Amino acid sequence: MPWKPSYVTAEQMADYVRVQDEDDEVELGGAVAAASRAIDLATNRQFGKVDEIEQRLYTPEWQVVGVGLNRTRRWVARIDDVQTIVGLVLHLDLDGDQSYAHEVTDYALHPANAAAEGRPWELIVFRSTAPQPTGAEDQLRVTATFGWTSVPEVVATACKIQANRFFARRLAPFGVAGSPESGTELRLLAKVDPDVDLMLGAVRRRWGAR
Repeated sequence: MPWKPSYVTAEQMADYVRVQDEDDEVELGGAVAAASRAIDLATNRQFGKVDEIEQRLYTPEWQVVGVGLNRTRRWVARIDDVQTIVGLVLHLDLDGDQSYAHEVTDYALHPANAAAEGRPWELIVFRSTAPQPTGAEDQLRVTATFGWTSVPEVVATACKIQANRFFARRLAPFGVAGSPESGTELRLLAKVDPDVDLMLGAVRRRWGAR
């Protein structure tokens, strides 16, 4: 599964809207792709996965972490979603020469309960005994298999609903589908379907990934 894929296939979408025409299936594929990217924007993340381990750069930040009496300041780095620690390696460029010679092994992945809940880690917290960043741009290099191990069911369902809305748009050149006389008028707003927006609340990220 690639990074930023379509979250359902054209065939799955055709079954969903009960379309058997091949020409319509091509258009459904475009609607699915558009709906998938709309979901990315609405959730501030994507739900695919890179095919191989790769390296990405991030800028650490000095922030308060923890709650209550456990609140403390730590260096943290917001990263793209990671759901597996296999191949996960961190290096800092503390010399300013882009050598990334300092490996970081003492860190925590947050949210702490992400793995148990089938969610990805989004944040790296440097423990006090680890090499400490300075906040220089792109100072942290993360080697990992980025992304989700599978597309969540709620995302696939939301994709079908949103793609169906986009597919209906071809018959509504002025952004309104249905008929006011029959009481079926529906305005196709320039944002995700309200039901889709509600469904995606469970997987929405509070900050954007690259």
